[in-house]
Amino acid sequence: KQWYQRRVRGVTVRMSPESESTVKHYKGVAVSPDTPRTELGTYWGYRVRLAESFSSVFTECPYKDGYDLTIGTSDKGDLVEETVFRHFRHVVVFLGGLQGLEPVIEADETLQEADPRTLFDYYLNTCPNQGSRTIRTEEALLITLASLRQPIALNGMRD
Repeated sequence: KQWYQRRVRGVTVRMSPESESTVKHYKGVAVSPDTPRTELGTYWGYRVRLAESFSSVFTECPYKDGYDLTIGTSDKGDLVEETVFRHFRHVVVFLGGLQGLEPVIEADETLQEADPRTLFDYYLNTCPNQGSRTIRTEEALLITLASLRQPIALNGMRD
């Protein structure tokens, strides 16, 4: 199938109705990871996409009309709690490495602007008072998604 990739860690399975509670073995069929969202309106996790450069995130966007909300994260950003999000359909969130987003942006030769604040709709500190100089990316991802959950739920996916 098109949606199946060799390095996928999980598989989304649509369970057969007869498998609900009375059978010894459950039956189902593998479906696209988009199925719970498109058919039920259920959140089914985030997507990670590898991009060659900062600007290629936008030029190779999988959505016809692109991302209509962009969020950059940094310890220099504004507090999430003090931010009022506008409505959107497709959001992209950028997490920086050990030195933040600045080196990623500076390495993109197609960009004229180097100030991350001007490149995002929102430039947010999703982990204020973190108590350490850096946060590992896998920790920052979960912290960021948790802190953005409510504003995204309140303002996202508008037609």
